[in-house]
Amino acid sequence: MASVPRLSRAQLSATWRGPLDVPRTPLDRRTLQRETWLVLGVSLGASAIYAVLSIMRRLADNRPLNQQASQLNVSQAAQAWLDLLYQLADIALALVPVLLVFHLLRREMPSPASYLGLDRSRLKPDIALGAGLAALVGIPGLGLYLVARAAGLNTQVVASDLGDHWWSLPILVLSAVQNAVLEEVIMIGYLFTRWTQAGWRLPQILIVSALIRGSYHLYQGFGGFVGNIAMGLLLGLVYARTRRVLPLVITHALLDTVAFVGYALLHNHVSWL
Repeated sequence: MASVPRLSRAQLSATWRGPLDVPRTPLDRRTLQRETWLVLGVSLGASAIYAVLSIMRRLADNRPLNQQASQLNVSQAAQAWLDLLYQLADIALALVPVLLVFHLLRREMPSPASYLGLDRSRLKPDIALGAGLAALVGIPGLGLYLVARAAGLNTQVVASDLGDHWWSLPILVLSAVQNAVLEEVIMIGYLFTRWTQAGWRLPQILIVSALIRGSYHLYQGFGGFVGNIAMGLLLGLVYARTRRVLPLVITHALLDTVAFVGYALLHNHVSWL
């Protein structure tokens, strides 16, 4: 297998007029597109296929969607220590596609993390932007979930079913961070870079990425599908403007942490959860 020519710093700094002014690449359009679909096939694209099958199965059920449940962060073993090992393994293995993406990009650029905006060079502004976006997305997102569920278009999302262990809340936080890193690095940073290099226009990139994001949330129902498309469009526009993935990871991690931990703490006390 022929190696990919590594671009020099001078070549990396020479951008072309794509929608995001990405670095030039020695890879041709077909190779770039094939690479992205393969990455999706071993990560979130596979999740989208299973989510589509899941919603088909749910629609074939005699019960309305709002009488069905989608379970996240479920216990996987009766023994607490073994369950913890399962949870840690799931979190670690789910991040392998992120490492794959870094490996693929590193063949052409010295630091994919810095290029994608995952470094700490703008940590305080990234935290502020991420927190602001979480507030902007979180409140309408909760409202959409409640409306969609009341209308019979969404399942009840059981965000945590780990039981009462000393490690349950830390695992929920780690799971939230894992989801955020996986989704934002691949769906935004990597795909926006590769599809721009392949000659796609920004509206096309935004829409396809957001549709895939919505699709792998279809297991929740149509509220989750629509809500995550909207979130994908918003985060994609923010990335196109800032060229930084870190604030998007912070946004996503905050949203999932509040959802997972909040459910674990409140579901026995709040009827609408």
